[in-house]
Amino acid sequence: MNRKTLFYVLFFSALIVGFFIVLTKVIPGFANTRFPPLGYVEPFSFINQDGKTITQKDVAGKTYIAHYFFTTCKGICPRMNNNMRKVYDKFKNEPGFLILSHTCDPVTDSPARLKRYADSMGVSTDRWIFLTGRKDSLYYMARLSYKIDDPANNLKDINDDFLHTQFFALVDKNGEVKKVYDGLKESEIAQMVKDIEKLLKE
Repeated sequence: MNRKTLFYVLFFSALIVGFFIVLTKVIPGFANTRFPPLGYVEPFSFINQDGKTITQKDVAGKTYIAHYFFTTCKGICPRMNNNMRKVYDKFKNEPGFLILSHTCDPVTDSPARLKRYADSMGVSTDRWIFLTGRKDSLYYMARLSYKIDDPANNLKDINDDFLHTQFFALVDKNGEVKKVYDGLKESEIAQMVKDIEKLLKE
């Protein structure tokens, strides 16, 4: 490469970089890379630990984490909820943040049972909401909306179906599912906390 060619390469490279810097100053958020969301929160209607109906309208404008568990679980659920507790403690005073914990076992997990579970954890259900409802609706949201379980796992007979997933979904204030995390890995929980902080600032 001769000197003249090298000069032009460096000149236009500097010009492009300078143009990008100007755009980041003039257009807010220009430098933020935006990837398509994994999914969108579809309309839902569930019952919380107090027996009140909760719909997508109640979480509109909030950044929240969605996950699934059941109160009689002795396996991964306690570990998942212990990790979720760290997230709750970090953001429990943040009005723009929520946690939605859906039961995998609505036959067992009545609102009263979920209330006792929430009380045993000592958390505020204004910030951490526990949900039950129709089994097919709960599973639909997990698989088709939050993307935390494979839709191929749907069985023809809902009575034979059982969802047991360790993944957490992060939803932004626009109802977009931004990312899914492994609820058993501390490194992913730490990253989730950082991502929540970013979303709350937007």
